[in-house]
Amino acid sequence: MKVNVHAVNFAVDGKLVDFVQGRMNKLEKYYDRVVSSDVYLKVEKTSEKENKIVEVKINVPGDDFLVKKQCKTFEEAVELSAESLERLLVKRKEKIRTHI
Repeated sequence: MKVNVHAVNFAVDGKLVDFVQGRMNKLEKYYDRVVSSDVYLKVEKTSEKENKIVEVKINVPGDDFLVKKQCKTFEEAVELSAESLERLLVKRKEKIRTHI
């Protein structure tokens, strides 16, 4: 799967990019037809601690899934996004199986 990481308003370091790519690649074991994913990392300028926003868009044939999470750290937000996407991909796979 092709993973595109986009950092908005800040410079991203290599460790975070590797973490995101590794976590997105794990999604392929839930649904093997994932074409690509776009991960947008944003920092909101607020006084709140939870100012890290992660948006993940996954392209599968016939559909796009978009998940947005806001947390204290990017790692936590990526984990929560990946867990949500796992559920969506499993649901999609089961839906396709019932139509065959």
